[in-house]
Amino acid sequence: MAEAPYSIFNSRTPDDIHREIQEVYLENARPWVIGYSGGKDSTTALQLIWYALAELPPEQRKYPVYLISSDTLVETPVIVSYITGTLDRIEKIAHEQEMPFQTALVRPKTEDTFWVNLIGKGYPAPYTRFRWCTDRMKIQPANRFILEKASEHGEVILVLGVRKGESSTRDQVLSLHRMKNSLLSRHTTLPNAFVYTPVVDFTTDDVWMYLLSAASPWGGDNKQLLTLYRNTNAQGECPLVVDETTPSCGNSRFGCWTCTVVTKDKAMEGLIDNGEDWMLPLLEFRDFLAETQDPKKKPETREHRRRNGQVTILNNKLVHGPYTLKFCKELLKKLLTTQQQVREEGTAPDIKLITEDELEEIRKIWRTERQDWKDTVPQIYAEIVGERDWIMDDTAYFSEQDKKILTAICNKKGVPTTLVAKLLDTERQMDGMNRRAKIQSRIDEIFHEDWRSEEEVRAGLDSDNSQQ
Repeated sequence: MAEAPYSIFNSRTPDDIHREIQEVYLENARPWVIGYSGGKDSTTALQLIWYALAELPPEQRKYPVYLISSDTLVETPVIVSYITGTLDRIEKIAHEQEMPFQTALVRPKTEDTFWVNLIGKGYPAPYTRFRWCTDRMKIQPANRFILEKASEHGEVILVLGVRKGESSTRDQVLSLHRMKNSLLSRHTTLPNAFVYTPVVDFTTDDVWMYLLSAASPWGGDNKQLLTLYRNTNAQGECPLVVDETTPSCGNSRFGCWTCTVVTKDKAMEGLIDNGEDWMLPLLEFRDFLAETQDPKKKPETREHRRRNGQVTILNNKLVHGPYTLKFCKELLKKLLTTQQQVREEGTAPDIKLITEDELEEIRKIWRTERQDWKDTVPQIYAEIVGERDWIMDDTAYFSEQDKKILTAICNKKGVPTTLVAKLLDTERQMDGMNRRAKIQSRIDEIFHEDWRSEEEVRAGLDSDNSQQ
């Protein structure tokens, strides 16, 4: 006779799990921080905790429970709408029922957002060996919130809706840091933070069995969540990311619509196939980004130097650096065009794929670090979206005409225009400062950058190869 498949409910009832949650809550007199992604696992954890705490008398529900979701500003719009709607309902019902839940969206700092790094600084589209986005956009914002609450209250308990088997790396982390005779684990990197994983032993079937049998206490619709999974072909979700053990979310998981770490975005393709046709421009933009990872396209889109101004040669091959300013301008045009298409074809005419703060930051980076003396961002925006007011800066910037004059002089003298432009920008940025001690070292750094052209670098490579 075949053995019945494992299920948490073969040995424990929801009431048993409620009692465990109540014990952890009451015995560890600390605030909780729940990571909520809107997916099935974090919804199950949150729902169990809600029901467990609701069974306690109001005077015992005295430790706040902070419910945080990560908004990278490039989340799939359908998922963002679902999560924000859920958080609004939770906040309202929690207030009415005197439950200790407080909701918050954590976002990256403007200088750390996807578009500021990709279009502003020229970081190439993320890939497996260079996932620069995860730390900036997910780990740091979540950790800032957790550390802030730990500082305010002394210690916090971080509740994660993670399950065994989701990731072998995560399984190792879960087992290595469990405290003796406790349901809590010490967080690997966050001081004064402990981790509780109430659904760690649930199977996928357990999760769905629970969600479809227990009504949402905040008035949500778990059948709608199931439909969302079916429409996105989602096999998992993006849990709250607080360390590097979390796997990429871009394949068949809820995640960023810009994710290029995986080959195909099955979640977005599933949404489009199931009626969300207005998202097609997003998928096309994402695929366009992914194509820039093709080695054949790197010479067309990437600088031959790294961001530090140095040339890197590996195995006798040139390693390309960030996107060129020219290509970044193309990306901004394409992004704003995509935004216009989505506004016209979708159900949200005011949707913003890029914020005003990000546009201002990109403009500043281009002008001060990438010698965009033409001040192109407002021009691109006006061409595609329309005129708008921009932040007025009292700092004197060089103009497009200045760049033309400088280029003519540098060409005549055989000096790289960008070298002199960088020196001028450095002087301008430090002009008027009380302490200018750093200017000499900065000038020295600029002179020590590799100012050879790509043609000169390749010629040197060819010469070296011919002598071997």
